[in-house]
Amino acid sequence: MAGDKAGRQTSPWRLCTVTQVEELKCVLRMLPVWACGIIFAAAYTQMSTTFILQGDTLDPLIGSFRVPAAVLSVFGTLSVMLWVPLYDCAIVPLASRLTGYRHGFSQLARIGVGFVVLTVAMLLAGALEVARRRVVAHHGTYVGTHGARYVPMSIFWQVPQYVVVGAAEVFTFIGQMEFFYDQAPDAMRSVCSGLAKAAFALGNYASSALVAVVVHVTARGGSPGWIPDDINDGHLDYFFWLLALLCIGNFGAYLIVARWYNYKTVD
Repeated sequence: MAGDKAGRQTSPWRLCTVTQVEELKCVLRMLPVWACGIIFAAAYTQMSTTFILQGDTLDPLIGSFRVPAAVLSVFGTLSVMLWVPLYDCAIVPLASRLTGYRHGFSQLARIGVGFVVLTVAMLLAGALEVARRRVVAHHGTYVGTHGARYVPMSIFWQVPQYVVVGAAEVFTFIGQMEFFYDQAPDAMRSVCSGLAKAAFALGNYASSALVAVVVHVTARGGSPGWIPDDINDGHLDYFFWLLALLCIGNFGAYLIVARWYNYKTVD
């Protein structure tokens, strides 16, 4: 009986060591930073959803060659390939001279810069949508060789927003991976490194939920809503403005979280 009682008292499910408590506190401190990444991921996901929806209506022809709207995501990849060496070779040395920080930016500052850059991408997408709607109003659409209707406006006007999204990815996603790995307890680095991916996954769900809510709320009383099947009848620009506002609000919350966060001390 005494042995059973002693076993119960030393059970790891009932009694934690000081190290385990400190590790838990370390993980809990990171969660607000992690949560701010969900809205970022929801906006980032537009590159593979509403950007393509917008691009499907634009003129895809280069001579007789048709450029699918989804192909333009390659400019996001090229932007990442450009910004990674540019960041290391130009931005970091310049920022280190200004901030005195060896890596140019702290990890949280790098993530925050990506939040701002992605907001600019949403504003660019909204501005392009306003311009696209003006072209539709003044010139209408034309029927392509495959029977699809296109706006007489080149699809390559979308390139800037893809490039800016790629820049945001370099700052935020890489910053998140560095942050979660460096700040995680030594025994939980593999698990905590997955937090960035978990935020990205939840961001995809948040994006889908946001679209569903917007469609449900705006498509009432015979109105086509913001995102109808034919976006020429809707207001996709309003959706991009909404995303930009969410990014701004998320960045404001992030500033509070980043100011409150204390980096893990390394012995």
